[in-house]
Amino acid sequence: MASIRSRNGKLFIDFYYAGVRCREQTDLDDSVLNRRKLERLLNTITQDINLGIFVYRDVFPHSNKAAQFTEADEQALRKKQHNVHLVMDRQQKLRSTDFAAMAVDWYETNLCRWQPGYQYNIRLIINTYLLPVFGSQQLHEITRASILQFRADLAALKPEKSADFINHVMGTLRMILAEGAARYNLPQVFTNIKTLRVGQTEVNPFTLQQMHNLIEAVRADFKNYYIVRFLTGLRTGEVDGLQWKYVDFDRRQILVREALTDGKLGPLKTPSSRREVDMSTPVYEALFLQYEQTGKTCPFVFCTRANTPLDHRNVWDRIWAPLLKQLDIPYRRPYETRHTTATLWLGAGENPEWIARQLGHANTKMLFTVYSRYVPNLTRQDGASFEQLLKSHRDKKG
Repeated sequence: MASIRSRNGKLFIDFYYAGVRCREQTDLDDSVLNRRKLERLLNTITQDINLGIFVYRDVFPHSNKAAQFTEADEQALRKKQHNVHLVMDRQQKLRSTDFAAMAVDWYETNLCRWQPGYQYNIRLIINTYLLPVFGSQQLHEITRASILQFRADLAALKPEKSADFINHVMGTLRMILAEGAARYNLPQVFTNIKTLRVGQTEVNPFTLQQMHNLIEAVRADFKNYYIVRFLTGLRTGEVDGLQWKYVDFDRRQILVREALTDGKLGPLKTPSSRREVDMSTPVYEALFLQYEQTGKTCPFVFCTRANTPLDHRNVWDRIWAPLLKQLDIPYRRPYETRHTTATLWLGAGENPEWIARQLGHANTKMLFTVYSRYVPNLTRQDGASFEQLLKSHRDKKG
């Protein structure tokens, strides 16, 4: 995970690029002000790396490492030049009515409304999908036919994109075009274009035995982490951003108050996400053991040896994916630990309203539309309770 550190009273940046660990020394003294300055730079570097437009030699022209990344820099430059309107002066863009200028301005003026994770997703959609197709066009050149063709091209991409994802991309395009039409008195071209039908959300939870095998086989320093993930239903950002000040051992509760997104603590996904999660005995014991490891040295419950929050991409690459492969379990997202929690609670007969509160759902609708089909497989009942009720009634009459 990228970080700012100090050596001999001077700050340096520590991050990974193209699979190589990079440490770049600065002449800045170790102070709060200078750390904030480098945090802004590091945030930009991290986002550009994720988007594939980071050019090492542009940021560190005098670095000895710059020559090591010549090929990676050339690839990033080509992508950056393809999206050149995103890095042009904003005022110069606004003198025209090209799509790229409108996209940038729309993005920047809406930042105050969005949480960090959503900001990243929108920026990714604009850079990866919208600008390569519409970036060089003027707003008035974009037609209904070209929009429909764009949607058809998205649907034909490999690997296949879900209808929900395509709707998100199209929704972003619609909002940008609507803002441009309103500003420049242009006709609305994104009209009567229906969203794609989204099927029922498919989840793929682990069985109780698979969960047990995963927890038993995982590295010792991640055993407590996965016990908490599997048995609380916390989202990735919630468990990675969990701090000791939000762990109440006396009441045996986890207070979900913040989430970690791209290395930054921020607000939760929804208002109902703010909740108190009850600790089962295994969770209580795991957190108690974890406190002995990190409770006195790090504000975060789960952290690196450098006392920094976990990077979910790093955990996925080094821990999660290899663990599934080792146990010969078909791959599924780490988010399935949350779905596993829900199905286990339902299978155990817990109150649906209590489960919804524990998961941070506003109501029980998702439980019955998404998870309920897994309950018979967990309880092995499949209507047996009803059969037993009828049998008892017959026995009494007899």
